[in-house]
Amino acid sequence: MGSSIYTRGGDKGNTSLVNGQRIPKYALRVEAYGQVDEANSWIGLVASKSDDPFLCKVLTFMQNKFFNCSSTLATPEDSGFEPPLVKTEDVEFLENAIDQFESHTGALKNFIIPGGSEMSAKLHIARTVCRRAERNIVRLASEEPIDETTIKFVNRSSDCLFAAARYANYLAKVDDVKWDKEFPVPDID
Repeated sequence: MGSSIYTRGGDKGNTSLVNGQRIPKYALRVEAYGQVDEANSWIGLVASKSDDPFLCKVLTFMQNKFFNCSSTLATPEDSGFEPPLVKTEDVEFLENAIDQFESHTGALKNFIIPGGSEMSAKLHIARTVCRRAERNIVRLASEEPIDETTIKFVNRSSDCLFAAARYANYLAKVDDVKWDKEFPVPDID
């Protein structure tokens, strides 16, 4: 009986899209959905460590919708397959979540440096991976048609992860680390 995990189909550096088309694993389309998957993995790590029901609900929602995004990105326009899409109401949910996070943290008044609590730092990592995914999705959209709501969702997701990182500091009763443009050279002797 064969494994459902390995197929050996990618052993020569190619992978299959939804329509069966084989493309190199370094192709921009694969980079884009691979980075969405990477962000999703970081989100899963944070969700597994959180006991805050609201944060977990938001992160779990985002993870499921990221699979929709990846499915969309793995589906060329002429494939004949209709992937599960993210919708306008999914983007609106993220905006509402951001508003709820900020109802606890207050509006941002300073630039902040990733950190404070460990959970916040990990959410910032997820945010930066999400931003990288967004850049590649936008680059892909300059060459091929990409669902606009997918782009909006990934953009809003990184905003939501930023707000969630601040919320994680709030939960941990740790201040955000404010950027100090005049930060002095520390004495390390």
